[in-house]
Amino acid sequence: MSRLEWQVATVEAVLPETPRVKTFVLRLPHWQPHRAGQHYTLRLTAPDGYQAQRSYSIASPPEQTGQIALTIELIEEGEVSGYLFEGVQAGDQLEVRGPIGGYFVWEATRQAGPLLLVAGGSGVVPLMAMLRHRQQASVPNPTVLLYSVRTPEDVIYGQELQAMAATDSTFTLLLTFTRQAPTGWTGYQRRLDAALLTEVLRRFPTSPQCFICGPNGLVEAAATGLAAQGVPPENIRTERFGPSSNP
Repeated sequence: MSRLEWQVATVEAVLPETPRVKTFVLRLPHWQPHRAGQHYTLRLTAPDGYQAQRSYSIASPPEQTGQIALTIELIEEGEVSGYLFEGVQAGDQLEVRGPIGGYFVWEATRQAGPLLLVAGGSGVVPLMAMLRHRQQASVPNPTVLLYSVRTPEDVIYGQELQAMAATDSTFTLLLTFTRQAPTGWTGYQRRLDAALLTEVLRRFPTSPQCFICGPNGLVEAAATGLAAQGVPPENIRTERFGPSSNP
């Protein structure tokens, strides 16, 4: 079966991540291997034939076979996300097509050098697939996730990321809160800027491969800032969604 053909997936689980984010675990009748960073398109069809479709990044690692996990943020007035949040539950069926994408991907066996992941809000989803893939492949490359969120309740995969950082000395989690930080927080409390990116880059022995995903403003700031610090353009890959303000 071609990855461009539609297939009907069965919802196996719906997992709450934050008040506005859920992960939908889908069982696929025609599962195909994917690469960390790819996405699926999800299509809804109304009784009158009206269709709406959106693309969502895969959160699960390539090593997870037979199913995929799509982590989806509820968007105000969003046709597809609104429907998914209103009542889709285990046992329901959804039409999907994929995996899609070949540029914003990371493969542990081929790209085992230093790795910098920069996320804003739900832009962490494809980067989480990379981190899970890295963990499954047991690749000890120096890796940093710089994750910008508004408030503590907006941190997607918070417990899993904290556990990764606690058990893997080669992985560093850096959170920066832009609106409200946890009580007693001593880490970053601002949007991404040149000084912050400079500090992060100092953690690497050599220039890292960089993947940036999030709202337009954050992606532009991070990509421009990293390039200004001397990171080669070929080492910077971006994926964005918008329009939106920075987290």
